[in-house]
Amino acid sequence: MKKLKFLPDAPSDAATGSPRFQAFDLLATLVAVVRTDGVVVFANAALEDALGTSRRTIEGSYLPDCFTEPRILQNALEGAGSNEFAALRYDAWLKRLSQEPMPVHVVLAQTDTAGEAIIELLPLEQQAKQDREERLMDQAQANKELIRNLAHEIKNPLGGIRGAAQLLQMDIDKSLTEYTQVIIHEADRLQALVDRLLAPHRRPHLVGDVNIHEVCERVRSLILAEFPRGLRFMRDYDISIPDFRGDREQLIQAVLNIAHNAVQALAERISAGEAQITFKTRIARQVTFGKQRYRLALELHVVDNGPGVPDAIKDRIFYPLISGREGGSGLGLTLAQTFVQQHHGLIECDSVPGRTDFKVLIPLP
Repeated sequence: MKKLKFLPDAPSDAATGSPRFQAFDLLATLVAVVRTDGVVVFANAALEDALGTSRRTIEGSYLPDCFTEPRILQNALEGAGSNEFAALRYDAWLKRLSQEPMPVHVVLAQTDTAGEAIIELLPLEQQAKQDREERLMDQAQANKELIRNLAHEIKNPLGGIRGAAQLLQMDIDKSLTEYTQVIIHEADRLQALVDRLLAPHRRPHLVGDVNIHEVCERVRSLILAEFPRGLRFMRDYDISIPDFRGDREQLIQAVLNIAHNAVQALAERISAGEAQITFKTRIARQVTFGKQRYRLALELHVVDNGPGVPDAIKDRIFYPLISGREGGSGLGLTLAQTFVQQHHGLIECDSVPGRTDFKVLIPLP
């Protein structure tokens, strides 16, 4: 990265101890306050980390020099200074010390101080992550409404179909009862499916102290009881993670659904004795998901060495009734996402052949 030019006459509220810009240090996004001549007045901690140089060096420097195409920012600042616009957005490449340039989305806005602008830099990977999380949240809400409405629409006619089949069975020839039995059996099967769809919305949220490792150990024992051979469980726990308030049974069911999904994908490796599932827990700090920023969050990773999620359904795995396995109900991950979101959390999936990682994020107090 080109060495930053230092201009000693730049005022710095941070340097003088003013609280004016202190809140920007709490943000994960990269923020600089600059004069319209391009000189940096303040740089937050995130920008300091991204550039790989100290705040003292950045403040007083000429910010356009930090970009591969400095003229674009120069023109934007000139436009802001002459009041041609109040805000501007564009994509650019941010140069970094001893690293490849980083693609960023630049947001430039005027402040209430004449001759000054705020520049926010959103790494495009982070922007894509935020967009993906917003889609997941919106999708989950849409799924919830769809499931509830669809289940109620199915439930009432099913009762009538089953009752009619029972009445018909009493009046027809005995040789034809196998057909009425098929109707009754299928009506019962659909009723069970509807009950599963409605289960998360019927059961009250029972809140108590939850230890995530007790949840993991319960799921591990259930899975190993079902698959005692050919499957190895690895545990990588951060035992410093505190208990938190939540619904223990819901979280057990959520993690069990994810683990069951992994086991089903590992069928061939289990037969060969090569299957592995890893439970990994960590504390994430200063994270943003679900449009909110949290000081601390629990990260639970359920990682398997299976073939990966098929590309055809990778973007839809949390949709109801979407399954990559023949005969699968497509409800396990949908319900898991619903249970986790009832804890203000989110499930994400990163999958390539040989490694699928379901990450459960839950805010901690």
